[in-house]
Amino acid sequence: MAWLKKLVGAALILGSVGAVGGWLLSAPVKLDATALAQLGPGDATKGKRIFYAGGCTSCHAKPGSQGDARLQLVGGLQLKTPFGTFVPPNISQDPKDGIGAWSVEDLANAMLKGVSPSGEHFYPAFPYASYARMKPSDVADLYAFLKTLPAVAGKAPGNSLAFPFNVRRGIGLWKRLYLSDQPVVALADGAPDPVASGRYLVEGPGHCGECHTPRNFAGGTKKGEWLAGAVAAEGSGIVPNITSGKGGLADWSEADIANYLETGFTPNFDSVGGAMVDVQRNMAELTAGDRAAIAAYLKAVPPHPNGYPARKQAAN
Repeated sequence: MAWLKKLVGAALILGSVGAVGGWLLSAPVKLDATALAQLGPGDATKGKRIFYAGGCTSCHAKPGSQGDARLQLVGGLQLKTPFGTFVPPNISQDPKDGIGAWSVEDLANAMLKGVSPSGEHFYPAFPYASYARMKPSDVADLYAFLKTLPAVAGKAPGNSLAFPFNVRRGIGLWKRLYLSDQPVVALADGAPDPVASGRYLVEGPGHCGECHTPRNFAGGTKKGEWLAGAVAAEGSGIVPNITSGKGGLADWSEADIANYLETGFTPNFDSVGGAMVDVQRNMAELTAGDRAAIAAYLKAVPPHPNGYPARKQAAN
């Protein structure tokens, strides 16, 4: 039975090595000194643009808020997904319940690396997989703008997740697969400036791919079907294809897209609905140039067929 003892011993050694290796590979990684040096002083006026491009109010305002109340970022929205229920936190300037005590470095690590000030992984329901493509200077601008918003007391409820999704450490391995600061769509040399600007807004702060791109079993976006539409993370609906593929925006011009982002009306005079209502409200706060750039990029994205199963037609 000596061989059995050796086998068990080898298995224990390999298991221990694997556990240590997994622990090291899943460790939170913060920004390095080079990236932090790019933050700069921050400009609140520029930060307002990033705030609306990033759709901060969509998740962090109290559900149902209107007008100036949308700037009270108390959190509390419930995002019910197959992985569990995620609740965006209070990100107001309250130093206890919000992020009023955060430094600009704290915000940068949260947005670009998905790491909290205490050194824990954030869940990617917070779309840092897209924010990772942002410029550090834009994060500093956003920080300056957030400082102009009100402090609102009150902690949002915590997430409700079952095992193994409640183990934050495992997110470190997910990040190694899906967290990158590189653009998704490669543009040809000499691509027009609006297309490049639109790519930054869509792939970075706008995080459009988080909803409009299909995901695999691990919750990572399928980059080969970028913006092809997807089954909604919540409920049984779908998020539409916004490429120029069949079922997408093939019949929309750049002007049509830009107008939709400004007014909420489609070329056929239908109106925006569902979760896109709040997104469009944010897009309307951007400049006409930004909306035109987003439209130019969307028309330049490789066309894909719909990235979700065909829907059954209702019986007559």
